[in-house]
Amino acid sequence: MQESHSDRLASVAGALNDRASEVTAELVSLYERELPHLVHDDEGMVSLLSASVYQNIDTALRIFQHGIDPTRVEAPAAAIEYARRLAQRGTSVIDLIRAYYLGQMAVLDLAIEEGTRQIHDAAELGALTRQALSGALIFIDRVTQQVVAAYEEERDTWLLNRSAVRAARVRSLLDGAVVDIDATETALAYRVRGNHVGLVAWYAETARPVDALAGLEALAGRFTAKRPGAPRPLFVPHDELCAWVWLPVDEVTGPTDEEIETALEADAQVRVAVGEPGSGVEGFRRTHRQAARVHALAVAAGDDCDRAMTFRDVGAMALMASDLTATRMWVEETLGELALDDEQHERLRETLRVFLTVGSSYTAAADRLLMHKNSVQYRVRRAQELLGKPVADNRLDVELALNLCHRLGGAVVVRR
Repeated sequence: MQESHSDRLASVAGALNDRASEVTAELVSLYERELPHLVHDDEGMVSLLSASVYQNIDTALRIFQHGIDPTRVEAPAAAIEYARRLAQRGTSVIDLIRAYYLGQMAVLDLAIEEGTRQIHDAAELGALTRQALSGALIFIDRVTQQVVAAYEEERDTWLLNRSAVRAARVRSLLDGAVVDIDATETALAYRVRGNHVGLVAWYAETARPVDALAGLEALAGRFTAKRPGAPRPLFVPHDELCAWVWLPVDEVTGPTDEEIETALEADAQVRVAVGEPGSGVEGFRRTHRQAARVHALAVAAGDDCDRAMTFRDVGAMALMASDLTATRMWVEETLGELALDDEQHERLRETLRVFLTVGSSYTAAADRLLMHKNSVQYRVRRAQELLGKPVADNRLDVELALNLCHRLGGAVVVRR
């Protein structure tokens, strides 16, 4: 009886294989409806898609025609190559997998239709259908594993090569080398002559992201996600936990504090330093240098610093923090005993900082700090005693030193 089933199944598979070209055309039409971007592509890709479909159909049907063990079948060459090409184009692997399962359903439907035409005994038809379904599932599972593996390998290689090309081009630009701007824009897929905002995005050494560079690239994408049709950011990995990013902007304006906060919401571990907007090649360099300085400031401050810092807010501090030893000495000279590293002096520094920020208003400072006005007055008086001289004598330096302590904490305060 089993031999009879195999013969019947071989007959059905043979009838379908005689129509392999027709079935291939039907599947390509199905993809045009369900996955149109796979079909509405250049002629070479569509031709390769058709070859992949045809070879997969032929391989699958020959399993049943000749009793081949589906667990020993290798994915057809055209199928592997098509998967690699999709990876190079950045097409989602989900689309590739979906194409296989849509194709499987369509071919099984044709097989059942052909089986119904050839076999009139319901029990036998049911048994053959179960056998065909089991074999088809094993085949699809094996082939999809192979094509997905090929896709992922090619994707990793493609991204690595693309990143290397981008990094070389970008470093030439940043170093001030004479470059062919047209060729550079083509290689980077980014308009260097436009308006930009430079970012440095990173994870702290203590962070444990699943895929750091993917997380950083996703962050870059979130800055332009709400602008339909906006050009993609330029993303260049710097190391395994850090990336350089340039956001294309229509005007010379950077992201707002709200936009930065929104971009950070999806990943609690990621951090970002933001430069000022710039135009053209020189603006491309300058905004990156600013973001890099802010990044250095944030790294010096340690994990307790703000997750987002902008050159607009901390530019002067970033310039000073390039020499932390000198900065620490200057802070101590400026703040005196107020620069000591303990909770009591930190509270006094913060109260005086907020007091000066709000225009030396005790009432406004109390509102900002959620404290009683009398407590603010006491702390401000005590802070000025520790300074050893009136704030008015050196207000700008005092404010800058207090802000350095606020941003950098342990990196600039005095330990005794």
